[in-house]
Amino acid sequence: MLLALGWSLAALVIVAVVLAFLFQQAAIRRVDQGLHELIDNLVRYSTVDATTQDVFAPPLTDERALAAYSGRYWEIAEPTADGQVRPIVRSYSLFDAVLKTPPDLVAHFKAAPGKSVAYDTRGPLNEPLRARAQQNWLPGRPTPVIFLAAEDRTAVDRDVRGFVVATAVAFLLLGGGLIAAIVVQVRVGLRPLFELRREVASVRRGKAERLAHAYPVELIPLAEELNALVAHNQEVVERQRTHVGNLAHALKTPISVMLTEAGQRPGPLAEVVSRQAETMRQQVDHHLRRARAAARAQGQGERTSVAEILDELARTLERIFRDKGMEIDWDAADDLYFLGERQDLLEIAGNAMENACKWGRARVRVRAEPTGEERLRLTIEDDGPGLPEEGREAVLRRGARLDESAPGSGLGLSILHELARAYGGDLKLDTSLLGGLRLEVVLPRAEA
Repeated sequence: MLLALGWSLAALVIVAVVLAFLFQQAAIRRVDQGLHELIDNLVRYSTVDATTQDVFAPPLTDERALAAYSGRYWEIAEPTADGQVRPIVRSYSLFDAVLKTPPDLVAHFKAAPGKSVAYDTRGPLNEPLRARAQQNWLPGRPTPVIFLAAEDRTAVDRDVRGFVVATAVAFLLLGGGLIAAIVVQVRVGLRPLFELRREVASVRRGKAERLAHAYPVELIPLAEELNALVAHNQEVVERQRTHVGNLAHALKTPISVMLTEAGQRPGPLAEVVSRQAETMRQQVDHHLRRARAAARAQGQGERTSVAEILDELARTLERIFRDKGMEIDWDAADDLYFLGERQDLLEIAGNAMENACKWGRARVRVRAEPTGEERLRLTIEDDGPGLPEEGREAVLRRGARLDESAPGSGLGLSILHELARAYGGDLKLDTSLLGGLRLEVVLPRAEA
């Protein structure tokens, strides 16, 4: 649009300047033609006295040259030895003035005999004049004579200015119309692309499953390819989920058999097998969760209400930690949505809130808020003992436990961290205003 506007405006300016120049040249040519005719009349009807060699002009050359300072002037002169021009006879309109000539006029006639000269000068009243000079030989006179004619060009200049103003107004209107037409053409022409962009964004944000808008014939192949790409991605995600499920069944069954057999045959070896098999199962669960989250994050076609998940988790955890009298204070807008599957948000928020309830004394505070059009922040705080700064990085490593006396496998915060990263988010640990640990998770946000 900018290129078209710039080129159109530049073309209009160039054309306007060229038209003004051509109009001015045409007007000046008309004046020059009248001056040429006046000089022809002077040359044709001027006479020379055979005795004195004085030059006599015809009695009537132009009626306008009979009134003083009328703007129509003529003069008959002769070149002097020093290269100047000396008037011989002049029109009544010049009164007591003479026509000004270029300083190199005589030299020009010597270099190019018979060639007339047109030039601009000032008149008796300092008005702008268009003048013409021509050197000729008259019968009976041994030296040449210079014929001069001039006309006031004020009217010509006024006509040129009027033409320039009219042309400028017309071209401004034309330019405004062209600009409006270009803007409308581009906006209307690109409207299907804007619609395509909005629909693709809706698919990415989980508000639609495929492109369903009716597009022009030029965009139909693109829309079909995008729908095919979406379908292919969904197929890949489903295939990954199937592989993850198959792997879960393939690994969990042998581990369960090992645990069952070890439990039926007590002894030192059975204890070692049971302990290692249980570790294997935890590791398998951890990696299966991570694989499922990665597969679902690739699709990103589902959205989950944050408020519903937090309400469900708060009621469940308050019942589980009823003995501690745990109170969970949560807050989230009804139109705040997580761009991902419900199970993943349950696991992320559930791990964080369960960890806060486990270490908190009596109170847990949960806040969910948008941090932009595409991100939301989930903050969980507790009033427990907190976590020293040097231990915050270590606790996010898989299997790390700072308190071996507490129940658990050390996988909770690690799973939460890796689930958040699988969705392109992040997890941070800090000190809570309640005195305990503050856990902050950044996740993708879906439009309401």
